[in-house]
Formats: sequence, C-alpha cells, structure tokens
Amino acid sequence: MKRSQQVALCGVVAALCTVLLFMTGMFPFSTYALPALAGLLMVTVAVETGPSWAFTLYVAVSILSFIMTPDKEAMLMFVMFFGHYPITKFQLEKVKPKILSVLLKFICFNACIVVSYFIIIYLFQMQEILAEFGEFGKYSVYILLGLGNLLFVAYDFALTQITRAYIYWFRPRFLRRSAK
Repeated sequence: MKRSQQVALCGVVAALCTVLLFMTGMFPFSTYALPALAGLLMVTVAVETGPSWAFTLYVAVSILSFIMTPDKEAMLMFVMFFGHYPITKFQLEKVKPKILSVLLKFICFNACIVVSYFIIIYLFQMQEILAEFGEFGKYSVYILLGLGNLLFVAYDFALTQITRAYIYWFRPRFLRRSAK
C-alpha cells in the first residue's frame, strides 16, 4: 500500500472513530457500544498498514476524543481499552504457550478497566458512579467486573471473527488483494 493510501485510510478511520465517539453524547445508552465499534475500525488500519500506523492513529483519535467527546466515560473506555486492544490483541496472541496469551489478555482487560474507573471516579470527580455501585450491595463491583470479563470474552471472539472476515472475505472481494 502506498504511503498516500495509508494516510488516506488513517484519515477516514480517524474521522469515523471520532464521529462514533462524538455520538455517545447523543445516545447516552451507547457509552460502551460506540467506543467498542470505533475500536473495531482500528482493525482495518492494523491489517492494511501495520501496528505502528495503527498505534499512531489510536493516539490521534484519543487526543481528538478527549477534546470532542461529550461523554467522558465513553472517551475513557476508548482511550484505555477499546482503542488499543484491537491492535495489541494480535501481539498478545503471538505469546506462547496459549494459556499465557489468554492470561495476558485478561490482565490487559482488567488493568485497563480498573484504571479507567479510578480515573473516572477520582480524577474526573464522578462520585455518582460509586453511589450506583453501592445500591447493589458491597460485592457489586466484583460482580460487575466478572460480568465485564464475560463480555470481554465475547468481544475478543467477535474481534477475531470480524478480522478473519475482513482479511479472507472483504479484502479479496472488494479490495482485490490477496489475504495476508
């Protein structure tokens, strides 16, 4: 892929990601769905241009989302997890043995989510989130983190399937390229 095509692809994906993150202010129920969808767009850049371009795009979109996204929780979910995980996932899957790779993925997810909620609660001073957790009992944080891990497994699986579909179905039919 020529450098001009790489820059164009990154520009289009950056615009789409920024629009999706901006839309979280219009659809409050999409705090997690739209950042996850924006993260899925990062797969195209990682496949077509490589991880270095994808990480550069991730940094650019993170800066833009910090400025433009009205829902700070959604912005932080993208910056802390959904933006970089589609890129780092493929690096983590190269780790052998497989069980260590899976363990590293879970550590990555849990560390990102816990740190992001500490930032939301203590840096952004959104104490009402703590009150929401407290309404469901003292173990609610652990229950929600456990449910989050189940959703992470589903997201990781979906990310793998979407990447395969992009490489083996979409690219050969619409981009007229051979799959990597």
